[in-house]
Amino acid sequence: MIAFLKKHIKITPFVEFAYKTVSYIFGYPKFVLDFNNFKKLNNSKRFKIAWKDRYPCLHDRTSNTPFDRHYVFHTAWASRILAQTRPKKHVDISSSIYFATQVSAFIPVEFYDYRPAELNLSGLKSLKADLLSLPFEDNSITSLSCMHVIEHIGLGRYGDLMDPDGDLKAINELRRVLAQGGELLFVVPIGQPKIMFNAHRIYSYTQIVDYFSELKLIEFTLIPDAPEEGGLIKNATKEMADRQEYGCGCFLFKKEK
Repeated sequence: MIAFLKKHIKITPFVEFAYKTVSYIFGYPKFVLDFNNFKKLNNSKRFKIAWKDRYPCLHDRTSNTPFDRHYVFHTAWASRILAQTRPKKHVDISSSIYFATQVSAFIPVEFYDYRPAELNLSGLKSLKADLLSLPFEDNSITSLSCMHVIEHIGLGRYGDLMDPDGDLKAINELRRVLAQGGELLFVVPIGQPKIMFNAHRIYSYTQIVDYFSELKLIEFTLIPDAPEEGGLIKNATKEMADRQEYGCGCFLFKKEK
């Protein structure tokens, strides 16, 4: 239902919360009925079923499996690039944990976060780092990613200090540590520039290209607002990016030698 509504009206976080709350209230009587009917059918002695063990899941009866388009598609985009380039080591700064853990199955990964994650997997190191002061030498990282991260820096959402230019300072750090000939996988929300305080910023295509003007843009892939336009639009144009409200821009940059 939410997916249907999003195609016709603007869904704010409050509207989505209100919808789920109302659907929970009206869906609970059916849950009770289903519980009683299932209990009558449960003649097997394999499992006990008791009301005290209930765990209502009332929003999963959908015709399609729902998923977050940004986080499914942008990590798929980055993983496919790394599967082709096969760097000896990849360094990720605070992107999706799922991305870091999965890529570490075929490429050694160092994952850094302001709030370090306790991850114990072969091929993966999980360490602490501040994106405003990365613990790396200049021009030292040949394969680097920072995806769906920069838009949050300086808004205080994750306990960081509020700084309107925090994102620009973080971008400067990424540019500083990227090696000559190195590649950067960079992802941010894309569309008309604005701040959705205190969640994130939305950037224009031109802003991002200008912020990384000394790097060469190898590829721009867009995850559009509208699912019917596709999942990953490779070699998307600036005009396509500018039409988005909350699209996802996937940029592959290279620091030329």
